[in-house]
Amino acid sequence: MAKRKIILRKEQKQFIPDLDRTVTISKELFYYLANLEQDAQTPLGVIPKKELKKKAGSTVKSSHGKEFTLIDTNFIDDLKHIKRLPQTMPLKDIGLIVATTGVNAESVIVDAGAGSGAVACYLAHLCKKVTTYDINDKHLAVTKENVEFLGLKNITVKKGSIYEKIPEKNADLVMLDVPEPEQAIETAAKALAVGGYVVAYTLHATQLQNFVNALLKDKRFLLVKSCELMERLWKVEGQIVRPKIMPLGHSGFLTFARKIC
Repeated sequence: MAKRKIILRKEQKQFIPDLDRTVTISKELFYYLANLEQDAQTPLGVIPKKELKKKAGSTVKSSHGKEFTLIDTNFIDDLKHIKRLPQTMPLKDIGLIVATTGVNAESVIVDAGAGSGAVACYLAHLCKKVTTYDINDKHLAVTKENVEFLGLKNITVKKGSIYEKIPEKNADLVMLDVPEPEQAIETAAKALAVGGYVVAYTLHATQLQNFVNALLKDKRFLLVKSCELMERLWKVEGQIVRPKIMPLGHSGFLTFARKIC
């Protein structure tokens, strides 16, 4: 995978005696550079491409004499810059899936529907193999583009309805981000190894209700939990400690169930 860089300039504040308060004199600037073969354009001037070749932690100057810090990207930096379709699952929810199911470097995953491929790519970054399904050609094309962008070699992108069949067997996790996940319980059960998880991501309470009620009728599964994860950011600055104005609230419901026989 081609190397990418970030150039950043930290926020700068200064106390103004005449105002008797501290003011921001320079806002934080953060630029993701996917192409290091061209100059970086910023509102504070141009940074020549030769400067972008320096090692992480180096200070580089723009044509206006402004200093930036240069760092290498990691997987999450790159994942945040993939091509996205509507209703992409946020990282807070993906993290909960990983933490609850315990998937690891030996895990085999089935994912549906692919959407932009964000979940499949995150899981492939951690796990042995991911097969992701979708029935929408546009979604499949974007997913393939993002897999290539991230340089992942352990994802297979397939067109197909997991309501009808899942050819893969002995999976450790079947991830369902589909409109009617209750229709995939049968195929998920056949694809999962005993002890594996099926996880459904649903946007609406009625979808959650339908999936859970169907699960409770299936003796092959043990319902672990249904939940939503809220994230609230805080501002900490001097004597100021308070929640930020815009919390990241409801994004979707997650239901976890484990195949027990």
